[in-house]
Amino acid sequence: MRTFIILGIFIVNIHTLSAQKLVPTDFSFRSMVVDSTDSTYNNMRSNVITEIIFPEDSVVWLGTGLGVSVIRIRPDTITVETLPDTTGLINSPENSQGTPTNRLPQDGISAMAFRDQGRVMMLIAFAGSENDIPVGKGIAYTTNATEKNIDWLYDNQPVDNESYVEYKFAFGKMAILPVTVPQANVTYDAAFSDKFVWIASWAGGLRRLRLLGDNGLPDTDPLRNFFWDPVPLPMDDQFELNTCVDAIIYPDSTWIEVENLEDLTTYWLLRDYYLNPRDPIDGGNHNHKAFSVLTYGDTIWVGTANGINRGIFGSGDCINWQHYSYPTHGLSGNFVVGLAMQERQDGKRIIWAATVNADDPTEQRGVSYTADDGLSWNTALLGERVYNITAHDSLVFAATANGLWKTEDGINWATYKPAQQAIPVPNTAIYITDEVLANEVYSVAFDTGDTSIWIGTGDGVAYSNDLDGLNWKIFRAEYDINEDYAYPNPFSPYTHNVIGGDGYVRFHTNEWSGTFVIDLDVYNFAMEKVFAGSFDRRISSSGALKWNGRDMQGRPVDNGVYFVKLTYPENQSSKPYPHWVKLIVVK
Repeated sequence: MRTFIILGIFIVNIHTLSAQKLVPTDFSFRSMVVDSTDSTYNNMRSNVITEIIFPEDSVVWLGTGLGVSVIRIRPDTITVETLPDTTGLINSPENSQGTPTNRLPQDGISAMAFRDQGRVMMLIAFAGSENDIPVGKGIAYTTNATEKNIDWLYDNQPVDNESYVEYKFAFGKMAILPVTVPQANVTYDAAFSDKFVWIASWAGGLRRLRLLGDNGLPDTDPLRNFFWDPVPLPMDDQFELNTCVDAIIYPDSTWIEVENLEDLTTYWLLRDYYLNPRDPIDGGNHNHKAFSVLTYGDTIWVGTANGINRGIFGSGDCINWQHYSYPTHGLSGNFVVGLAMQERQDGKRIIWAATVNADDPTEQRGVSYTADDGLSWNTALLGERVYNITAHDSLVFAATANGLWKTEDGINWATYKPAQQAIPVPNTAIYITDEVLANEVYSVAFDTGDTSIWIGTGDGVAYSNDLDGLNWKIFRAEYDINEDYAYPNPFSPYTHNVIGGDGYVRFHTNEWSGTFVIDLDVYNFAMEKVFAGSFDRRISSSGALKWNGRDMQGRPVDNGVYFVKLTYPENQSSKPYPHWVKLIVVK
């Protein structure tokens, strides 16, 4: 499938393969309000968790479908807050005089990155959608992310001036096709190096922002617009691009000397090069559509729609690139949606990539990895749709459409069961059960502080100190702990909370203590009973209080309005009585 998108003064033909969706419906997120069993204070607004980072001890930052949430874990309390946001934030006039703001845009989070060098610098990218087209909604940056009052510098999604046909890079210039609007120009990943912060922005390609000195402030113009410079990547048919070649000594290699006819001066131009994110059928390059980025030391890795690029930084801020792609170099697929570095205690370094099938029908989904800086590549988890990868010493974790996977050798992988939590009932030896209703795991992160594994799903975030995942703690957005309700509502059994082939609607009851058993009856609009069940929350097989949208014969119910009767007592001294919830089923 191809989608034609107008980008400023030209048309870019963006290849919108189904494999290119980071999460369902891209970044057209909606909040699915649910209860939280772990926190004394919970202000999460969305259960779609796409990013997890740990900028300080006992503090977890979450990129969600509706802003940034922060979990603070203390010995006696756990709190969850969502950072202040606003629907009207733009880079002018709030920041037109360089005045920071304490608010963020009210959009989905598409990328987060931080660096800790005495002060914690952080970048957050925002995204949404317009008419089913992904749209970049801007970037926020701060140098005091761990302080009580955070000052954000905000900038609209990086775009080019329509007059740009050549753009500076290193000690010369390169020819570019300008990307002038935020449509299809979403920032999907970000990373810090010593001198720059880097973003991978799909139609916007790879871009970098220079950090000024030790204070970490971004390079901006007087109107507080960030200078996001496009960075050349090899064209699709190039296996290397060496921009660090000395043009004076080797004038006929990478650079050519060009005369400026306006002032009769000369400058160096990348020879036979054009930075163009259009599809190859329109003269462009899939390798100029960036999706993931990883940096360390003098090295940068970039995943695109045409493979993986390894760059080595040189003097004058130039980069020498090696380009790896399917089938030449043994990747499983050319669309690279995630990158991670594994540093083992034995000194071995492995680069992992989540690789997805792109154009070639023989490509496969899975992971691709190299233990020799790209000289050779291996593949694993073939057939799995991998969203995200993280590693710690000998352990590697992959977040996939079929759950969380773990390996210690890259060959033998084990899959986790969906996260469940056993919640102790105070002053008893009884536990009640909660569960994440989602096979898909969008994000995974390892907290070295307490050696815990965290996962982000469409049904909240969960973490476990047990690396075998036998018990988890689950956090979700909260609606009202004193009300009975169904969520999501309307409910689709084909798309919501899909686990084991079935989609589920979850039911929340008010704070009851009379019994652990709840009877659930579902009636259609004619008040005919279509389902009857009973849940004992002390039994792990019962899991959450939920319904899969099927009748008592196992057949999917029709679209329409349903009435759900939840029967339970208000307290220990009262008898069970019905609590009614209206539910809309839309398939």
